[in-house]
Amino acid sequence: METKLTLRLNDNVIERAKNYARSHKISLSKMIESYLDSITRQKEVEKKIFITPLVESLIGVIDLPSDFDYKKDYRDYLEKKYK
Repeated sequence: METKLTLRLNDNVIERAKNYARSHKISLSKMIESYLDSITRQKEVEKKIFITPLVESLIGVIDLPSDFDYKKDYRDYLEKKYK
């Protein structure tokens, strides 16, 4: 079943979207439908990720400062290891 939807968008955005759709030989409606479908499916897939009880029990075990730079920490570790 298809339902009509009215959107209010910036004129420039609409023109760019129409040009994009035309160049890709797809209707603007189909392009928007595909976009909305893809972003809502991503959320469904993320919800379906199974977390094992062990991993779930480890969530929140380590409390790191908000400015913690894990890349720098790992780099320092590797430098020390291979000296």
